[in-house]
Amino acid sequence: MIRINKNESPIRALTNEEIAEIAVATRFQEYTDDAIDRLTEAYAAFHGEDPALIAFANGSDEWIQKCTILLGDGPILMLEPDFVMYEEYAAQFQREIIKVPCRGDYSFDYDQVYAVIEKEKPSYFIVSQPNNPLGGLHPAAFIEKTADLLAASGGYLILDEAYMDFVDNPPARPVGDHVILLRTLSKIYGLAGLRIGIASSTAKTMQLLNSIAHPYPLNTLSLSIAAFLLEHPERLRAFMADQRRLSAKLKKIFNEGVGDIISVLPSETNFVFTYGELAPALGNWIIDHGYQPRTYEKSGIPCIETAVRYSIATDEQLDALAEIIREWREQL
Repeated sequence: MIRINKNESPIRALTNEEIAEIAVATRFQEYTDDAIDRLTEAYAAFHGEDPALIAFANGSDEWIQKCTILLGDGPILMLEPDFVMYEEYAAQFQREIIKVPCRGDYSFDYDQVYAVIEKEKPSYFIVSQPNNPLGGLHPAAFIEKTADLLAASGGYLILDEAYMDFVDNPPARPVGDHVILLRTLSKIYGLAGLRIGIASSTAKTMQLLNSIAHPYPLNTLSLSIAAFLLEHPERLRAFMADQRRLSAKLKKIFNEGVGDIISVLPSETNFVFTYGELAPALGNWIIDHGYQPRTYEKSGIPCIETAVRYSIATDEQLDALAEIIREWREQL
């Protein structure tokens, strides 16, 4: 079964030989002081950021969990649908969660979000930008206004930008002690299995988030592989460009193949979200032909129970997927 349900990279950024060389050179008998410093410097240099305002953890999930522990004791605000782990971690710590649901066309009433912030004064509002699972980018004006409202009420805005590297023209984002940015090396960097999540904010807020940090948050081999990749910026940019090309190819396959009979949401990510009367039938056909997309019939979220999401694959796998979709269309 070809897995296209987890929004991973279908290809690796490094060769087998390079990985072997890194593994041999990694002094995993020692603690990771130098290794994490190396990754911090490499990541900051690649993005043109201050290394003092960046920290790493075991995936973005750990940062979400830390925010749930540290950022107040009031309600947590999220959109629905959004990344399922926001609610999972809130439940772990018995935090009240308020969800603003999407409309029938999967758009959001942003005025409703503003009203909830002003009324409920959440400890934080966490939002994936672009949205996971829908794939769309929220307007910059919405992000800016929520940041202003949360600053006024004493809350935090957490921007989960796991897929922002797929966006052609990333929007400006608000800054301040009340704004926390989460990123990951799991998606466009192709390092999902290494579990490297990044948080950044102001010095004051990073001090708060790091107040419950582990002394060695990541293993040495993960740090070494990630640092090596970031230390070769031109090659990394070429790899990222190839991921974007695969994303464009995936979207073209669905828009041209079934976009007239199945709703395909515009996507700024490495996946496409489909819905409509025929979406489950196509999804089942694709499953029967050896591909595993993401389905939501057991999600407990009514608005997406009949939707199907597909993430990128290799060129050869996408070509085969296009043929499978063409065959399905012909037998209607």
